[in-house]
Amino acid sequence: MKLNIRVGQGYDVHPFADGRKLILGGVEIPHERGLAGHSDADVLCHALCDALLGAAGLHDIGAHFPDTDEQYKGADSTRFVSLCVNLLAQLGWSVGNVDVTVIAQEPKVAPFVPLMRQRLAELLLVDEDEVNVKATTTERLGSIGRREGIAAQAVVLIARDPGHQTTG
Repeated sequence: MKLNIRVGQGYDVHPFADGRKLILGGVEIPHERGLAGHSDADVLCHALCDALLGAAGLHDIGAHFPDTDEQYKGADSTRFVSLCVNLLAQLGWSVGNVDVTVIAQEPKVAPFVPLMRQRLAELLLVDEDEVNVKATTTERLGSIGRREGIAAQAVVLIARDPGHQTTG
């Protein structure tokens, strides 16, 4: 019997930039700098998209939402998450659970975790208890430890809807 579940993982990193809002998991975090990027540079949502797409064998975020496409300039990255969830649903997949880690020396992310979990659960069409968000530092090591940017890692479990017909 073939199990109809898959796991995907994603990673993203962006440098800090002046004059931008800091958005993580669809939540604005008060900070003097945001992240540089073509879209809103939400590393958490980008890592999550890569994990979702990878689990379904659909390449990566850059293939679906390239930074060379002007329609995505300044885009809200929660839109990318919703589009990935919709694409997976068209193929018969739904999200089981997600586990995301934000890696940042600054700012402190923990106070915003409940809001991020709530927002991500809405986007992923799951209950909040199926979304885990945690934060860590690099103990001042490397570019993140030097406060040059923020990274995120995501792991997702997806399951094939029982009634979905596949070919091959």
